[in-house]
Amino acid sequence: MSSDLKVQPHADRAAGRYAQAAIRTHSLTKEYRGIPVVDRVSITVPEQSVYGFLGLNGAGKSTTMKMLLGLIRISCGQATVLGRDIRAGRAEILAATGSLIEGPSFYGHLTGAQNMEIVRRVRGARSDIYGLLAYLGLEKARDKKVREYSLGMKQRLGIAMALIAEPRLLILDEPTNGLDPAGIHEIREMIRRFPADHGLTVLMSSHILSEVQQVADNIGIIHRGRLVFEGPLEALRGASQLRLRTNNDSLAHAYLRANGAPLQPDSLTLPWLDDVTVATMVRDLLRQGIDVYRVEGYEETLEDVFLRITGEAQEGQW
Repeated sequence: MSSDLKVQPHADRAAGRYAQAAIRTHSLTKEYRGIPVVDRVSITVPEQSVYGFLGLNGAGKSTTMKMLLGLIRISCGQATVLGRDIRAGRAEILAATGSLIEGPSFYGHLTGAQNMEIVRRVRGARSDIYGLLAYLGLEKARDKKVREYSLGMKQRLGIAMALIAEPRLLILDEPTNGLDPAGIHEIREMIRRFPADHGLTVLMSSHILSEVQQVADNIGIIHRGRLVFEGPLEALRGASQLRLRTNNDSLAHAYLRANGAPLQPDSLTLPWLDDVTVATMVRDLLRQGIDVYRVEGYEETLEDVFLRITGEAQEGQW
């Protein structure tokens, strides 16, 4: 962030409040013609953290965010944002929240700086719009008409607008959409620094798993309208595992399963085991005439876990 840009921390962003929730929902539901598109979603977003809201396109991410902002009516359930119920305290919530939902809207015939000035006046903000534009990499484009901006430039301008009122909470729907790799890296680093540098809480949605993996402290996964996982990033990534390769994997699998090994149903993959147990297992396989080619450690990536969890949800295990 430019040294000239000042985003003042609010008084209640004091140390020790991290464990409190900036957002808390309980059985949040949105139905259209009796069909739930968001189905009893309960999430908790800790203050001064980055929360990654993951899901495939159409999973319900944007709809959930719109309910949190009071942009669409909640069918049932509760949502508390910054300590206020969204139904009763929408004005106060919006005054302390910056958002970018489903792409920003602009006056195309005006420049980036002029669009920023309009938002600044509407929000009653005192932010340095030129500092914000420079912070988002738009300093050279600030006097250019927005209709001439690329998609990535428009996305940057939308984020700048979301920051203009020095919010406590930032809700970003696919914030890296349209950016080139360098731009994605810059926005990602910026988002990661927001909690520590400015006391911000960030709720960001994405279908790009690697982006969330590198930014978020906590993760929620929504699939077909239902929350199928919520927790810290470390819990999602899963424990380390062991994989075996042999000259007869099917026979090895049958033998180990028969002897109580906690194998996955369709592969020679086990939870991490101590060295003595691994040595015993390999020795037993050799005694059965099964050659062990390799025993290797493996840790699931975020993408692996996402695909596994959503696959289980689709099969009705959630």
